[in-house]
Amino acid sequence: MNGIIQAIHKSIEQSLKKNYADALTLALTINDKGVPENFEKVGEKILSSDNNIDAVQLVPDGIIRYTYPLKENQAAIGIDILKNEKYRFEALKAIQTRRMYFAGPFELKQGGLGILGRIAIYKNNRFWGFSAVIIRFNTLLNKPEIKNIDRSKYYFQISKVNPLTHKETFFLETSEKLNPENAVVSVVPDGDWTLYLVNKKPNELVFPFIFRGILALFLAFLIGFLTTSFFKKPAELEILLKKQAEKLLKNEIKFKSVFDQAAVGITYVDTVTGQLLEANKKYCDLLGYTEQEIKQKTIQDIVHPDDLEESISNFKKLKAGIIREYSTERRHVTKSGDTIWIRLTISPLWEANSSPTKHIAIAEDVTQRKLAEEAIFNSQQRTESLINTIDGIVWECDAQTLEFSFISKKVEDILGYTSQEWINTPNFWANHIYHEDKDSTIQFCFEQTNKKLNHDFEYRMIAKDGSIVWLRDIVNVIVENGKAKNLRGIMIDITKTKEIEKDLNNSFYLVNEQNKRLLNFSYIVSHNLRSHTSNISSIVDLIENSDSEEEKEEMIQLLKSVSDSLNETMLNLNEVVNIQTNVGIVTENLNLKQYINNTLAILCDQIELKGVTVISSVDDTIEVNYNPAYLESILYNLISNAIRYSHSEKHSEIYIDSYFENEKTVLQISDNGIGIDLDKNGHKIFGMYKTFSNHKEAKGIGLFITKNQIDAMGGSITVESKPNLGTTFKVYIA
Repeated sequence: MNGIIQAIHKSIEQSLKKNYADALTLALTINDKGVPENFEKVGEKILSSDNNIDAVQLVPDGIIRYTYPLKENQAAIGIDILKNEKYRFEALKAIQTRRMYFAGPFELKQGGLGILGRIAIYKNNRFWGFSAVIIRFNTLLNKPEIKNIDRSKYYFQISKVNPLTHKETFFLETSEKLNPENAVVSVVPDGDWTLYLVNKKPNELVFPFIFRGILALFLAFLIGFLTTSFFKKPAELEILLKKQAEKLLKNEIKFKSVFDQAAVGITYVDTVTGQLLEANKKYCDLLGYTEQEIKQKTIQDIVHPDDLEESISNFKKLKAGIIREYSTERRHVTKSGDTIWIRLTISPLWEANSSPTKHIAIAEDVTQRKLAEEAIFNSQQRTESLINTIDGIVWECDAQTLEFSFISKKVEDILGYTSQEWINTPNFWANHIYHEDKDSTIQFCFEQTNKKLNHDFEYRMIAKDGSIVWLRDIVNVIVENGKAKNLRGIMIDITKTKEIEKDLNNSFYLVNEQNKRLLNFSYIVSHNLRSHTSNISSIVDLIENSDSEEEKEEMIQLLKSVSDSLNETMLNLNEVVNIQTNVGIVTENLNLKQYINNTLAILCDQIELKGVTVISSVDDTIEVNYNPAYLESILYNLISNAIRYSHSEKHSEIYIDSYFENEKTVLQISDNGIGIDLDKNGHKIFGMYKTFSNHKEAKGIGLFITKNQIDAMGGSITVESKPNLGTTFKVYIA
């Protein structure tokens, strides 16, 4: 808290020092007759170079006569601040102390809360009046050090003892009651302001950090001792400088004293040659030269080589009249060879529309700030470099709009997009989620965010090359003042994991299907072979117990019949085994129409014998990637069944067609035959040795083999049928 309040104090003091220089610059417009010259032009330049002030004034004899800008401050013209009770006390304080004193905050005549910084001006040992700057209260508070205060932990307050009521007045509205025991305080003497930084939760960290507090006290003592030793000299110099400034201000404040004792470095420069004509002590101290030595130098001698080109370019523009003034920050080289950073403001010392002669340069040492900025920049670079080494996309976005404020460079490796493409395009993330995942992903993210819950989910995104990338997104919800403020997370590429998972699922499915087939096959083998072996065993028993040769011969013929049936069963089972164990099935691009015509040619005798009409509307151009033998077998079994089970009491017709459905080719074979009662037989339609009619050629093996062949090719088959109306088979070819 002390660090924060001191940073605020320092920031305000730096602004006030600049205001002091501005007021002195304004005083320089007063000529020897006591009349301001070029007041509005100088005022305009001062406001353009210092955004910490809102207006400037000259107040001869205590009466406000000159104000810039006039339009916004017209109401203040003519006020006698030495007779007005509201302003008199603090105006007299500026005269008595011979220093610049900042009166207020109070309600300005022209409206709004403001501060008036006044310095008493003397001409020929006689009080002339005041040079003043007007600072709106909001302008004073518009500082990063105040804006960046963590409002969840602290609140800031500023107060001043009213010179009329002698009571402390607080200027920032707050519902919190100020307890001095929970606050750190700093006093700004130039305005008699008291700055407070108040801890909203003073006891929050007491107990967890007692041990750390003891250690911190020891370290604080050690660091304080070292810091005091280190900063002792600069502090003494600063005190010495303030005392010297106070001595000088007690004498006649005229141009020379202002020039020599200004809190910032000031030098005159010949615009044509770049020669340093004169410099004040502060400027000499900055560069380490004496006043005589500095007069022997030119701009080229003191500017850092890397900044010299820009400096020469600006001088050329000054000489050519392209510009009259400019502000910049650049490096200078001191007498000892050290490099320092200076904030430089160049103003003209010639009348408008006249040839350039000399200009005045006001220099402020900003080395420490530059070093701090460089340290912060290097730290940010190191952090970003570390983030970019993480094998995932680190990101941050607004919790409400989902617009990204940061995304690491790893996004280019994983998705192909640059960080700038992502950040510069509103709704980039939502617009590039794979369409099947988009709604559910965004809805889930919003639901978890509204609940202030960290979440972890998986979804697909479209990469720049059009490929689909699986991401696992681990999200942390950042909550401020009870609301979800930001989301931060890391996207991890899990595409390979998903592919492996898919392969494992496919393998599991294949193994599961194979096991089902194997189990089914074992049931078939067990049932059929047991039936044949039982028959053989029974016949052998009959042969052994036969009384005549004739009876034995009859039993032997019966045994041969059973043996032939067993052999046929073994051939059928062997074909099924070949289908189910054929892993590397060879496939080719086959013309479907050609294979249908070949099958019809083979079955032409049966078609003619039965008087069947076959109507094929399959397009000549349709090709399927299939095993040739399987396609022949499937077509033969389905068409021959349609012929075999034609209706005896009607003219038989077979319709063969094909079409596309869900990216698959569908082969449809329909007939108007005897049909199948699916209510009774639908569950066993593709079973082995399952028959549904008394037809002498029905064996119950054709549809079983057909189903196994279609399954082996990754397809499927369906059947629609009603008794006496016909049957339709649909083969889905993957």
